[in-house]
Amino acid sequence: MAAVALRRAADRLARPWRSRVLGRVGTSAVKVVRMSESPLAEERHESAEALLVLDGLLALEVRGEPVDVRAGELFLVPAGAPHRVRPGSAGTLLIMEEEPER
Repeated sequence: MAAVALRRAADRLARPWRSRVLGRVGTSAVKVVRMSESPLAEERHESAEALLVLDGLLALEVRGEPVDVRAGELFLVPAGAPHRVRPGSAGTLLIMEEEPER
């Protein structure tokens, strides 16, 4: 497998907040996302989720508390924790999350 230009992969996505699976590590998918200013509805996952901001800012709310994740920072969302994206996010995000087998 060749190296992946993450920013370029995110810029090629048709719409913000639509992820592209770059590969898998065990049962986890590694995804890239182009963020936008738009908020996203609250969600929960059965497994923990790793969020790595490559550039820009990810404005989250986790368990009702605001969390800003900046470029170069990694945030781990615990399994079952309610979280949502607040307005004001922008940049490139790498997500690693467990996905059910298909």
